[in-house]
Amino acid sequence: MKNQDEIVIVSAVRTPFSRFDSAMAEVASIDLGVMVMKEVIQRVAVKPEEVDDISYGTCILAEAALETDVPARQATLLAGFPAECISLSLDRACCSSLTCLRLGVRAIKAGEAEIAMAVGAENMPRTPHLAPGLRRGARLGHIKLIDCLFELGYTAKGFNPVAKDAGEVALEYGVNREMQDAWALGSQEKCAKAYAEGKFKIGEELMPAVIPQKKGEPVVIEKDESPRNTSIEALSKLKPIYGSPTVTPGNAPTMGAGASAILIMPRRKAEERGLKPLATIVNIVASATEPRGIATIPALTIQKSLDHAGLTIDDMKLIEINEAFAAMPLVSTKILAKDDAKKWKELQDKTNVNGGAIAIGHPVGATAARLTMTMAYELRRRGGGYGVAAICGGLAQGEAVIIKV
Repeated sequence: MKNQDEIVIVSAVRTPFSRFDSAMAEVASIDLGVMVMKEVIQRVAVKPEEVDDISYGTCILAEAALETDVPARQATLLAGFPAECISLSLDRACCSSLTCLRLGVRAIKAGEAEIAMAVGAENMPRTPHLAPGLRRGARLGHIKLIDCLFELGYTAKGFNPVAKDAGEVALEYGVNREMQDAWALGSQEKCAKAYAEGKFKIGEELMPAVIPQKKGEPVVIEKDESPRNTSIEALSKLKPIYGSPTVTPGNAPTMGAGASAILIMPRRKAEERGLKPLATIVNIVASATEPRGIATIPALTIQKSLDHAGLTIDDMKLIEINEAFAAMPLVSTKILAKDDAKKWKELQDKTNVNGGAIAIGHPVGATAARLTMTMAYELRRRGGGYGVAAICGGLAQGEAVIIKV
């Protein structure tokens, strides 16, 4: 008999992830969050008033600030949830929506909630330039504008751009530029194959993003916009960015817009409602290490999660490691393989089997939940089993979740 108290995912959905210049570029991240919050409960006939706890991750705070500073509360109310619904906005960099899932699990285990929702929403193209000091007035001269997407702002407080750290550490682990470009090409090819096979489709992982227009019919986006055709020759010609020795626009993801949502509850609650769980959450953990080690943190977090669950990496049928850069899955699978070349290849073969953020896109607040649901749907297609998803966040934070289907 299955444990009635274990926590299960009953619904998981995301919008398509956009390009920088798409119709989604002017849609507030809050409104993208509203889309998935409505859809994730409608799919399983859960009423808004039945959701006890909503955690909402978003990372580009300058964009959220265009609608003030309580995006979770605003999105909750705009999506039709009652005023009494508890919500929380949080920023743990790219980890945020998986942090939201972890907090939902914690709330259910603590008896504070029966049904919880984890949300991530981001619109990076909509991020405004900042004009610090302008409120005090400028006597004469030019006004300085700051682009907080450039280097993601890390250098302002003396930290390296994450691309620089990731590229340098990758080389220290024997992961060179050519290997990273090859991984990037593989991500594009695997994503194209997944789309051709109908794996990313409306009604499962994806929902359409309907964008109203001032004139005419709304624009409807039904697929990810970032996948592109490329080649090793084209990738090899790109110059590294931000002082990195290896990271280029080709082996890194695009900045875009998108939102994800996951609904969880105890198994007994799902059975009472006649819902078939998408996956069981076996373990979910957070970690961190020294900032320079961002390429290693997915491996460290996965190992922590495996240790807590009493499982091994060999027990995992699938692995998802976010492609913040190609360096991350390559370095982290090498660490998990303990430098065994054969094992490293085996782990690479079951990592990001439908492509990753390099192809799909990386609207940072939404990606961690996307990894989780992509893996859950694929495990279901493959007849079940264990999977682990992990993501790095700025300055070497990590989140990982083990699920079973």
